[in-house]
Amino acid sequence: MTAPGAPANETTTDAAITEDQVKLALRKVKDPELNLNILDLGLIYEIRIEGADVQVDMSLTSPGCPSGPEIMTDAEQKLKEMPGVGTVTMNLVWSPMWTPDRIEPRVRAYLGF
Repeated sequence: MTAPGAPANETTTDAAITEDQVKLALRKVKDPELNLNILDLGLIYEIRIEGADVQVDMSLTSPGCPSGPEIMTDAEQKLKEMPGVGTVTMNLVWSPMWTPDRIEPRVRAYLGF
């Protein structure tokens, strides 16, 4: 509860969903083989928010990634759990193809790439 006269900073159900909130949720999704989150891996290509609806373009480390369905389902579920989110659409894209160059630079340096 906020003090009288203080600005209310609490999130309400009618608050706009932000890209930062979506990214925070996607950071909870890990590639089980690499044990790195999909945002730092560079698998998230684009996030679009229209009202309460969220669309995400993402890729996988390879077309034959055995964890692909698990990763995509987990990402969709994390977004659906966000307060105020309506429809979630996950688009699997292959252009451009993912390469290790897409990994977040600080993570890439840590991994020795």
